[in-house]
Amino acid sequence: MALHTQLRFIATVMLLFTVMPARAQDYPNRPVRMITDSAPGSAIDATARIMADGLTRKLGQQVVVISHPGAGGAIAARAAASAAPDGYTLYMPSFSAFVSEPGAAKDLAIQVPRDFAPIGYLSGGPMFITAASWLGVKTLPELIALAKKRPGELAYGTNGVGRLTHLTGELLQVRTGIKLQMIPYTGGTAQVLNDVMGGRIPLIFEAYSGLAGVIQAGGVVPLAVASAERLPDFPDLPTVAETLPDFQATGWQVLVAPAGTPDAIVQKVNAALNSMLSEPEVKTRIARLGRVARQMTAAETQAFIQSEQKKWAPVQQSLSRAH
Repeated sequence: MALHTQLRFIATVMLLFTVMPARAQDYPNRPVRMITDSAPGSAIDATARIMADGLTRKLGQQVVVISHPGAGGAIAARAAASAAPDGYTLYMPSFSAFVSEPGAAKDLAIQVPRDFAPIGYLSGGPMFITAASWLGVKTLPELIALAKKRPGELAYGTNGVGRLTHLTGELLQVRTGIKLQMIPYTGGTAQVLNDVMGGRIPLIFEAYSGLAGVIQAGGVVPLAVASAERLPDFPDLPTVAETLPDFQATGWQVLVAPAGTPDAIVQKVNAALNSMLSEPEVKTRIARLGRVARQMTAAETQAFIQSEQKKWAPVQQSLSRAH
């Protein structure tokens, strides 16, 4: 009896070793969901649709973007985390989901690989410090001077508490000693811009993709960009660091899957993702959004996420103490 049980165990193990690679090899054989935590029309949503188009071509199955905005990204995170770890649910959270969402580790958010299996890096882009044209400021020093004269009066719209649009404003206040009023919105950048254009909110800090149209129309004035160096497409736009040394605020997106997703599937999606990101057409589409794509392995993506969490932890801790 014992020998029979032992042989059955060995046969089961051998079957697993033969079946699991076959599943990865056949993956995907039906549509794949890509969950995001941003409203349609946002910078992250635009990036997600580029990625979904490319992955659809590379994987041979439709990759469908599913938007679950709200609750600071918690709704999307729960939907993604509770999905079956079979590769048919992918998750493209915003940067802030990793640095602001409550997690088991104090002052840190989603943890990898505890909560999700990292797949790959998608793209990143710096935040633009912009003011409504009716405010009458043309440079970052002018904005700082005005804010010091009117403490607590100037408001900036954000995509929610703890999002990068919020953290950028907090960092700006910490570094300059000014006091701004933060107004959170649930309807994404488009809703913030409605109030900017309507004369109700004078400031918005956002990635270029969410501001391109209104910048080109002259509705808002870019004062500075929170990148390490001036951007090639905006050579005359100063960096924030030229006024406030070492000031950087860059949003980024990565692709992850529910914890427990087989590594063979993770590696297959990573290979498809990096192949897509190497295509000139995809690079161009991403660049038009003011973003830069980078190819990373799953392990490099995990290390990147963890380094960014450490970088933003002091800002998040400062914000928590203030409230």
